[in-house]
Amino acid sequence: MTADPKLNDEPARIAALHRYEVLDTPAEAPFDKITNLVRAVLGVPISAVSLIDSDRQWFKSHPGIDAEETTRDIAFCDHTIRSRNPLIVADASLDDRFKGNPLVMGDPNIGSYAGVPLETPDGYNIGSLCAIDTRPRHFDPAQIDVLKRLAALVVDQLELRRIAERDYLTGALTRRAFVAELDRAIALHKRHERPAALVLIDIDHFKAVNDSHGHPAGDRAICALVDCVSGMKRPSDVFGRIGGEEFGLLLPETSQSDAFQAAERYREAVVELIVANGEPFGLTASFGVAGLMDADSELWFERADGALYDAKRSGRNRVCVAKPELDRTTA
Repeated sequence: MTADPKLNDEPARIAALHRYEVLDTPAEAPFDKITNLVRAVLGVPISAVSLIDSDRQWFKSHPGIDAEETTRDIAFCDHTIRSRNPLIVADASLDDRFKGNPLVMGDPNIGSYAGVPLETPDGYNIGSLCAIDTRPRHFDPAQIDVLKRLAALVVDQLELRRIAERDYLTGALTRRAFVAELDRAIALHKRHERPAALVLIDIDHFKAVNDSHGHPAGDRAICALVDCVSGMKRPSDVFGRIGGEEFGLLLPETSQSDAFQAAERYREAVVELIVANGEPFGLTASFGVAGLMDADSELWFERADGALYDAKRSGRNRVCVAKPELDRTTA
């Protein structure tokens, strides 16, 4: 039997998983519809879209399971990704691999399991779609065929999600995808108290650029700013197009004061830009900075947007920092 190298290339598998930028994102209806369909068609109380990271199993959808993740060493799905074929466990209490597993001995009390690997278009198994019962049972071939078809739909949704996350003009994240990254940073902050900062960027007098040079030149100006920021940002930083000429930059592991200094460097770099055109022209941009506090992404956006408004109101081409949080009920 010929070895399958992609089943043994763990660094490439992890890279394939991370390209989807889905870990630690909120629940999404397309995935929940699939797991609920699995429960209905196979008659099981539990189904999950399970993704296997380097040291954990994380659930994108998990009706019937309270936990959002487990350690990788106890994950049934970690066994599923080692093969191209489904993993079927009719009685977990009699299977030497799982009979002492805490997921069998305790909550969610796995009695039987059927999992189909989630194989990416380039051939890496990043997780599984699984059906779980709390009692021993057999899954017939027709049920496994349904599970295979639904697993393919999960991968299709991941691919569609990735495509939809990129702005067509610049390749930067869309607003929806960028907000998902903010939600992820907030979750990390709540669990591990990790700092982060949000920088909003708006090209100054963009309407005048379009009016004076034409809309194609406006597109070139947007792309010039994106290239500038993308070339300067750290690999861990996240950049998105919020809408029109406004952009967002998420700086993980960064305090508000450090984010201010970073924003100043970006501002100075934008001033140096020359946009190629029949008549070349320069740009400036305004920046609003807000450090992460215990809040939701909407409030975080509001604080950074308030700082951006201050920057534009006070003359543009400058960086302003969010004011201390105020009671949202005050006028």
